[in-house]
Amino acid sequence: MTARLAILAALAVLPAAVLALRPAGARPPRPHFTDVAPRSQIAYISNNDFTGRKYFQQPMCGGVAILDYDNDGWMDIFFTNGAKLPELKKTDASFYNCLLRNRGDLTFEDVTRKAGVAGEHLDFSYGVAAGDYDNDGFTDLFIANTGRNTLYRNKGDGTFEDVTDASGLASKPADTLSVQAAWFDYDNDGLLDLVLSNYTLWRADKDRRCTRGELEIYCSPRLYDPVPHRLYHNLGKGGFEDVTGKSGFGKAAGKGMGIGIADFNDDGWTDVFVANDTEPNFLYLNQGGGTFKEVGLLYGVAYNDSGETVSSMGCDVKDYDNDGWVDVFYNNLMGQVWALFRNQRGKSFRYVSPVARILQLSEPRSGWSNGFIDYNNDGWKDLYSSNGDVDNLSPESPQHDTMFENVDGKQFIDVSREMGKDFLRVGYQRGSAFADLNNDGFLDVVVTSLNRKPRILVNSADNGNQWLMVQTTGKKSNRDAIGAKIKVTTPSGRALYNHVTVSVGFMSSSDRRVHFGLGAEKSAASVEVRWPGGAVQTLSNVPAGQVLKLAEPE
Repeated sequence: MTARLAILAALAVLPAAVLALRPAGARPPRPHFTDVAPRSQIAYISNNDFTGRKYFQQPMCGGVAILDYDNDGWMDIFFTNGAKLPELKKTDASFYNCLLRNRGDLTFEDVTRKAGVAGEHLDFSYGVAAGDYDNDGFTDLFIANTGRNTLYRNKGDGTFEDVTDASGLASKPADTLSVQAAWFDYDNDGLLDLVLSNYTLWRADKDRRCTRGELEIYCSPRLYDPVPHRLYHNLGKGGFEDVTGKSGFGKAAGKGMGIGIADFNDDGWTDVFVANDTEPNFLYLNQGGGTFKEVGLLYGVAYNDSGETVSSMGCDVKDYDNDGWVDVFYNNLMGQVWALFRNQRGKSFRYVSPVARILQLSEPRSGWSNGFIDYNNDGWKDLYSSNGDVDNLSPESPQHDTMFENVDGKQFIDVSREMGKDFLRVGYQRGSAFADLNNDGFLDVVVTSLNRKPRILVNSADNGNQWLMVQTTGKKSNRDAIGAKIKVTTPSGRALYNHVTVSVGFMSSSDRRVHFGLGAEKSAASVEVRWPGGAVQTLSNVPAGQVLKLAEPE
C-alpha cells in the first residue's frame, strides 16, 4: 500500500508537465455534450426489476447498439432490457427491448413494435451485437440472454424476424448466462462468425443471497463458477456451427464481460480479447486453420501489474498512441485500477496505467462500458467510461461518467468537468455506444443508467477541428468489412490508425463507420485500407469533412 501511495503522490504533480506537451498557442475550446433524449417520446427505461431483493444479474442491464437498420444514412439506436425476477419473464412493456429510428433532426421515433424487436418472448437480456451476418446489406441483431440467446434477421423492410432456432445459435449448455457477443470473420471466408462471452451457470433456485450485517448486498462474483466462452462458425445460408471445442475456445473457463476484436500481431488473422470478471483475462490468438491459442498470461494481459485478477468489465482495443499496433483497455470497480496495455509490436503487452496516469485518474471510479473515442477530433483517441458502482451501499456508489483526454499518445488528463452538465449526471451508468448521430463528423455517446431513461449525448462539435469517416463495404470480405485496417496519413506526415469493429465497451455495439479526427488539417494525403480478403487499396488527396464510402476492389 505504501508503494502505491508513493506512486500516486508522484503522479499528482504531472498535470502541468502533461499540459506542457501541447503545442504552443491558445488551446481551442473543448467540445461538450448535450442530452437530446428529452426531445423525443422515449418510453424505454433500463429495468432490472430491483425491488429490494438482490439477484445476481441485476447490475448488468441496459445494452446499447447503434446501427443504421433501415439504410437511410442515419444511425439508429437499440436497447436491451431486463426481466421480472426470479421468473425471468418480460411480463409487461416496462421490460421490453427498444428500437429508436433516427429522424435526422436529433429526434427519434420508437419503432420497436413495428420492427418486431420488443422481445416479449425473451428473458433477461444483456449484450447486443449488430452485424450483417448474411451479407444482404441489412444489419442484423444478436442478443445475449440468461437462457436462450436470440438472432434477429433484418428483413430489409423495416422489420426483423427471430431466426434463432434455424440458425443453430441457440445451442449452449442449459442455464448459461451470456453477457456479450461480437461479430468477426475469424477464417476470412467472407462470412461473419460470432464469439460469445459467457459468465456462469445461473438458475433462480440456485441464486445466492449475501449480507453485510443486516444489509443485503450483491454477492461476490467469486462465489459463481466460470464457464467457457463459445465460438460459432458461419456456414452460410443462415446456419452456424458451434466450434467451441475444436477451435480451442473451450479449453479455458472465465466470467466473460467485454469483447475486443482486432489483429493484435498483424498476421492477417483476427484475434479476440475477453475481459473476465475476477478471473484472468483471455487473449485468443488466431492460429489460422480455424484454431485459437489462449495466450493472455504469455502476452501479459491476463493480470494487472501486481499479478492480481480484478473486476474486468468493458473493454476496447484500439491503437491509442498511433504507432500502428492495437492496444488494450478495460475498466473495473473503484479501489482497483483501470488497465491500459501498450502493444509491444505484436509480441507482448506492457502495462502502462501508471505512466499514462490511468492509475491516478481511475481509482475512485467504477467503470462499466468504455471506448477509445476521439471526441475533440485532434487525432488522438480519448477514453470515455460509463460509471456507477455495482451496489448501492454508499454516497459514492452513484457516479458520473468520465472523459480522459489523450495528450499526444503519452498520457491522459481528466476533462470530465468540461463535458457539460448532461454528461455529469450521476447514476448507475451501464451500457454505452458511440456514433456520429447527426453526421457532423464529431462522435456522440449513447449511455444507459439503471432504472432511468437513457441519455443521447450529442457533441457540440465547436472547436473547428477537421474529420474524416470511412464506411467500408466488403465484396470478397464480409460485407461489413469487420477486420479491415485503415491508415490515414495527413499532409503534415501524421499517421493515424484504426480498424473496422463494432464490439466496444460492455454489452454494446457501436457505429461501424471508422472515425478519424484530423485536427487543423483539411485533407488526408493518403487513405490506405487493408481488406480482410487480402486486397490493399490506397487513395490520395482525400478532402476532409466527408463520409468516405469505399467498396472492396474486385
